[in-house]
Amino acid sequence: MVARIVPLLLSIVFLVSAMSAPASAQVTVNLQVVAEGLTAPLLLISPPDDTKRRFIIEQIGLIKILMPDGKMRDEPFLNIRHRIVRLMPDFDERGLLALAFHPDFKNNGKFYVTYSGYIPGESTLDKHLWYSHTNYVAEYRVSKDNPNKADPLSERILTRIDWPQFNHNGHWIGFGPDGYLYISTGDGGYANDWGIGHHVTKGNGQDLMSLNGKILRVDVNGATPYAVPGDNPFVGRTDARPEIWAYGLRNPWRCSFDTGGSKELFCADVGQNAYEEVDIVTKGGNYGWRVREGKHCFDYANPNAHPAACSDAGMIDPIIEYNNCNVHQTCKGISVTGGYVYRGSQAAWQGKYFFGDWSRTFAVKNGSLFVASRSGTGWTMEDVKVANMPSFNSYVLAFGQDGDGEIYVMTQDTTGPVGGLARVYKIVP
Repeated sequence: MVARIVPLLLSIVFLVSAMSAPASAQVTVNLQVVAEGLTAPLLLISPPDDTKRRFIIEQIGLIKILMPDGKMRDEPFLNIRHRIVRLMPDFDERGLLALAFHPDFKNNGKFYVTYSGYIPGESTLDKHLWYSHTNYVAEYRVSKDNPNKADPLSERILTRIDWPQFNHNGHWIGFGPDGYLYISTGDGGYANDWGIGHHVTKGNGQDLMSLNGKILRVDVNGATPYAVPGDNPFVGRTDARPEIWAYGLRNPWRCSFDTGGSKELFCADVGQNAYEEVDIVTKGGNYGWRVREGKHCFDYANPNAHPAACSDAGMIDPIIEYNNCNVHQTCKGISVTGGYVYRGSQAAWQGKYFFGDWSRTFAVKNGSLFVASRSGTGWTMEDVKVANMPSFNSYVLAFGQDGDGEIYVMTQDTTGPVGGLARVYKIVP
């Protein structure tokens, strides 16, 4: 999902030059349709110890189950449309954004969602006047009588963050190999990490007293609403929120833990106008925003002119960076979409990170698929060619991974969460 509304005229200007960019090395795949007729699907995952059922979330507030026979259940697993703010039909970054199953889901039936809801009544008057919404992380339980239905009355709110603008929400969630829940948050919206709700002098990404522009890490077991793990990097400091695991992010649009290897945390962080990046996120890491965009120094007052130097000591470089089509003629897209490390049945793909880009332009659907591979101490990036769909040209919303380690891509033919014109594809040889 694109992380900012790109002006239409600017997109048209760059369309021809973007599509004429020289091709890079390619990996060839086929795309196999597993679900269609959806509206803005943003995730496909399987619960722990359940490799056959696949759960798909739709931005509009539904979770559906793709059953082992390949058929979608008519009745949603969960419907929280009433809890979500009214979405703009042309384009919106709010909604039901993520789903994560508790590691002991098989026994306790707990799962977690993130969604963009209404600002609670106890928030300040200023926030009711100027802010867009509140992002929630909530716990639910499966119905006692039906494993394919959630109990809608079981909601327990873990976190809520009042959000100044409608965009840059982030709000992926996932359990790490340590059993703790990780939460990605965007910088709060608008552009350049500036404006209402943003730290005046350094932006939210670098402000350790703000939960925006961060990766958070919490313990959902026992304490209410959650506990802070004692080994979080900023525990005990008075100038930082203890929930923070890493910082300096703009809009981490889809993160994932590698289920094999070193179980690393990959996050795709959407850039401003010039560069897109993928990071491996580590404890206490600073990934640069808004001091840097990708590997490049950034000036929020002049975002297209990157200074030669900046105060970026200790900031961590992305593993992958590519040019954004808003300002570069040789480019690959305008909004990176994070994916997964492949751990399925194909030996040749083991350890490769599949990801993509929403589109090369806002005006015309033209999403791309990529794969990144370790090369020595670094990473290389290749385009993915879709052999059975030479004219593949949808918006690339998100990726998914089932219990067998296979990877899926979610696409849509409209810019907004409407229409039922979305498909979920499985990536196959």
